[in-house]
Amino acid sequence: MLNNERMASHLAGVFFTVHIEGIWRGPHTDSLGHPDPVVVARHHLRRQTAQILSQHSVLNPASSQDAANTVLMQWNQAALGLEVTGVVRLTVPRHDRNHAEEHARRHQASETAYEDERQRLVHLQRLLADPELRLVWWADRFPERLANLHELTAALQGLSMPHDSSESDDLRGDIGRFINQLFAALHTPQQREVFLRALVQTLHALGHHDLKTAATQWHRPHEPGSTPT
Repeated sequence: MLNNERMASHLAGVFFTVHIEGIWRGPHTDSLGHPDPVVVARHHLRRQTAQILSQHSVLNPASSQDAANTVLMQWNQAALGLEVTGVVRLTVPRHDRNHAEEHARRHQASETAYEDERQRLVHLQRLLADPELRLVWWADRFPERLANLHELTAALQGLSMPHDSSESDDLRGDIGRFINQLFAALHTPQQREVFLRALVQTLHALGHHDLKTAATQWHRPHEPGSTPT
């Protein structure tokens, strides 16, 4: 039906060369309301194929062709009573492939530059958030301006260490699993009492007074001879 028609890929200005073989079944022209059912069938197959290929890359022609054929090789309703099916064969002109490859290289270079800059800024944040490293960094970069370090220190008040989401997620998961195991191990009220007493003492030693207060609310010493609840 369609022979070597160009259809756009997901990348602007880059095209597939498309060949479609199709068949149709259904009513005669009078009931269809169109003088030539082949025109309707061809238009339907062209529209379906173009819609699918606009979401695919010419750098993956095999998967693009499979995606199109998965839809076209079924009987599809093209018009009232008219059904069509077809098969697609794709080729990619050399200049379109070259264009797509160049775009992929530029995109990869951009992603690499972004990651390099992100890593540089994270490293700088780690240096500036640590008072000792900040001093060494400033003395190395601006040895003639050591007297101005206090201005930088004042400007960086509140700067925190960079957050490593992957390490944080791993640590959170490990802590969560440990707490679940801990809860499973505390079978009796006496065990709970011992754990809470140790927790309160530890938080006090670490200086986490807000957490200590919260833990103390759970910790209720019992009267001598009474049964823990």
